[in-house]
Amino acid sequence: MLAALACREPDRVPYMELGVDRALAQRLLGWSGTASQRANLEAQSFSASEAREIAQNLGMDNVSFVLRAPIYADKIEGKDGRLFYGQGHIRSRSDLALIRLPDPEDDSLYAEAREFVAGKGDFAACFVTRAGIFPTLLSMGIEGFSTAVYDDPGFVGEVLDRYFAWAVKVARRACSLGFDCYISTDDMAFKTAPYFSPALFRELVLPRYRELARAVSLPWIVHSDGNILPFLDDLLDLGIVGIHPLENGAVDIREVKRRYGRRVCLMGNVDLNLLGNGTPAAVEAEVRGLIRDLAPGGGYILTSGNSLAGYCLPDNVRALAAAARKYGAYGASPPGR
Repeated sequence: MLAALACREPDRVPYMELGVDRALAQRLLGWSGTASQRANLEAQSFSASEAREIAQNLGMDNVSFVLRAPIYADKIEGKDGRLFYGQGHIRSRSDLALIRLPDPEDDSLYAEAREFVAGKGDFAACFVTRAGIFPTLLSMGIEGFSTAVYDDPGFVGEVLDRYFAWAVKVARRACSLGFDCYISTDDMAFKTAPYFSPALFRELVLPRYRELARAVSLPWIVHSDGNILPFLDDLLDLGIVGIHPLENGAVDIREVKRRYGRRVCLMGNVDLNLLGNGTPAAVEAEVRGLIRDLAPGGGYILTSGNSLAGYCLPDNVRALAAAARKYGAYGASPPGR
C-alpha cells in the first residue's frame, strides 16, 4: 500500500477500505452481538484485533483507526445502528459556545490509538479523521451552511477555525504514534460539482488546509465523495499523495488516471450500488476492468466507492476481495475484457 501511495508498482494491486460497517462485519465474520452500539455509533471503530480479523478475512492491506471531532447536530439512528445527521445546532454566532471539542493535548485522547498501532500486525495502519469542512457543514446543517456561505462567510470561517485548529493539533500527535498514513474525510462535493466555487474554496478553505498540511508528516490521503476535480490541483499542491474514492458517477476515474496518474495515487472506485444490488459476477467484472485500466504504472489502490456500508451484500463483498487477489498481481498478463 505504501509503495502504491508513492506512485510505484508493488508486487500486486493493494486492496484497502476506509471503513467497514459493523453490521456488515458481523454478517461476514459471524460475530455475535447487536449491530447497534450507541457509545460507538459515530465512529464505527474497531479494536486492533477486530480490524485485523476483518482485514485478514477480506485480504485487505490496511486497518483503520477513527478519531473524529464531535458533530453538533441531531443524530438519528437508522437500520443496524447506521447514523444519520439531521438539523444542525450551530445556527448563529451565539451557538459557537456549544462547540466543545476534546482537548487535543490530552494524552488520554490517544490511548486507544496507541493500543491500535501496537496491535496493527502486518497491515498499513491508517489514522482516519475529519479536517474541518464536513464537521462544519453537518454542525451548521446543509441549509444553514449553504446560506451562510453566501450571506455571512465570516461566520462559516469561525466554525471552520474551531474544527481546523483541533485537526491541526490532532494531526501532529497522530503522526507521531506509528501510523502509516493520515486520512482526512471531508466531503466537499455533490456528484455534479463542489459545494462551493473554486474561488470560494481558495479563499475560505485552502488557507486552513495549508495549516493542516504543515502538521501532517505522514502520507496524506484526502477522501471526498462527489466531483472535486475543479480544485484537485489545489489539493495536490498541498502535498497530498492519495485521492479517495473518485466516486463512480461523479468523476471518470480513467480520465483522472490519464491526467494525474503520475502525480497522485488513485483509490477507488467499485460502485456501492453494485455492491448493494448487483451480482458477484458483475462485481468481479468491475474489479477486473478497474485493475486492467488503472494499475499499469503503479499508483493505484483498489477500494470501494466509499466504504463497505451495511447494505452491501456479503457475497458481493467477498467477490470484490476475491477479484482483487485474482487479478491484482503485477507482472501477470493484464486481465482481459
